[in-house]
Amino acid sequence: MLLEAIVALVILATAGATIVTMTAEAAHAVHQVRDAEHEMRAANAFFSAVSLWSREDLDRHLGDRVQGKWMMRVDRPVPTLYVATLSDTATHRELLRTSLYRPEESHVAP
Repeated sequence: MLLEAIVALVILATAGATIVTMTAEAAHAVHQVRDAEHEMRAANAFFSAVSLWSREDLDRHLGDRVQGKWMMRVDRPVPTLYVATLSDTATHRELLRTSLYRPEESHVAP
């Protein structure tokens, strides 16, 4: 009878420890998701501003540049198309990428 009670207590303690561990891991995962969401919102706000840049602004930012805690790369694969990529400087993980069309200025003689 005593042995059965000890075995039951060991099983109960193991189950309790497992539940506590799983709860702690779930809380950590929720914290990580919240941090990632905050980072994506900030990156999206920055990219919203980039999307308003003129051709001249985009040309000035061609190549790789540190923008706060991000690395931004602006490429121009064709004369009217810019591709902007935002990455995390610590992990080099790509956060956002967008393509921006900017027409060439026409030089019409009067």
